[in-house]
Amino acid sequence: MKRRVVVTGLGAVTPIGNSVQDFWTSVKKGTVGIGEITKFDTADYKVKLAAEVKGFDAKEHMDARAARRMEPFSQYAVAAAKEAFEDAGLNMEQEDAFRAGVIVGSGIGSLQEVEREYEKILTKGPARVNPLMVPLMISNMAAGNISIQLGLKGKCTNVVTACATGTNCIGDALRAIQYGDADIMLAGGTESSICPTGVAGFSSLTALSKSSDPLRASIPFDKERDGFVLGEGAGVVVLEELEHAKKRGAHIYAELAGYGSTGDAYHITAPMEDGSGAAKAMEIAMQEAQVEPSRIDYINAHGTSTHHNDLFETRAVKLAFGEAAKKVQINSTKSMIGHLLGAAGAVEFIVCVKSLQDHFVHQTMGTTETEEECDLNYTLGAPVEKELHYVMSNSLGFGGHNASLVLKEYKE
Repeated sequence: MKRRVVVTGLGAVTPIGNSVQDFWTSVKKGTVGIGEITKFDTADYKVKLAAEVKGFDAKEHMDARAARRMEPFSQYAVAAAKEAFEDAGLNMEQEDAFRAGVIVGSGIGSLQEVEREYEKILTKGPARVNPLMVPLMISNMAAGNISIQLGLKGKCTNVVTACATGTNCIGDALRAIQYGDADIMLAGGTESSICPTGVAGFSSLTALSKSSDPLRASIPFDKERDGFVLGEGAGVVVLEELEHAKKRGAHIYAELAGYGSTGDAYHITAPMEDGSGAAKAMEIAMQEAQVEPSRIDYINAHGTSTHHNDLFETRAVKLAFGEAAKKVQINSTKSMIGHLLGAAGAVEFIVCVKSLQDHFVHQTMGTTETEEECDLNYTLGAPVEKELHYVMSNSLGFGGHNASLVLKEYKE
């Protein structure tokens, strides 16, 4: 028998707030966190905008020595994890450390460390490379550093599925608890790739928006969309076996009821054109949650603001939901914070939890007019307050990775 799993803690570092409270307040206000890139000189770049984390000081979340041994993607992850851990009211002195684990991924790791050390090889020779280059760079160190900082000795892994990373990490953490590998899991994603290599690479792929207007750069489902805006940050949540959470009197935000994951087996960057792969992930998640499409009140879409994603994701929703597709409320948080790559699904999962709590669906900012086939309810013009009982979060990643999670309001 699968055990029930609930959400008991939330933590976030984002372009519009470095805590869940600040982030959610900004979301409800419709704040757009996109602006001119400040992390490097973009004179030779066609892309000028990104969604950067602002005012983050790692030393507020860890000691200076630990901070020096982490790149920003790990620092963001540790900060979000500590917030989630504290929010959940956990005390490891009262827990079996081997029953508490971490699954937090990063799509890329640290491109910045690669850039710095390669420059040293070219100018000073290979002997001058930082001895910590590898542990600073590799993507699993977000999970490793969280484990070290919080004393979590259970399953410690990271899923890397490009832009579906955060969602797959949460899904795999759900499975770990459902089938008895752990009682507590910290799960999510993190990313910090706003650097010359990251922007140049995605630009050459023609994936990034070239807009110079921050309010019209990330415009999911809009007929004038021309690519995504690179974002950064982290989202980490505490998942817990229901009886364990109840026994210690934890505050329960919601129940994580369903997870679906599929592969398109189609193309290295483009989603399946008919949306069938993503649709199947949604169907599997709904089947596990034992909920009909007509009872899903809200979908937080992957909604990247690229032509292919938004069109094919719309087709996927229509395939999975049938007649109910026209009625479900849909939005894209990327309209405010850009695309956080490996962190996107985790931060958007937090939006789903908060939306379920507050019965609030934020507006898809910036989007004004959709194309003919993008004809669903994308929450344009204003946010919507409505009763929410079941919500879904979707993520799609390069390589054909599709992942969907279904949350429901918690009831005994």
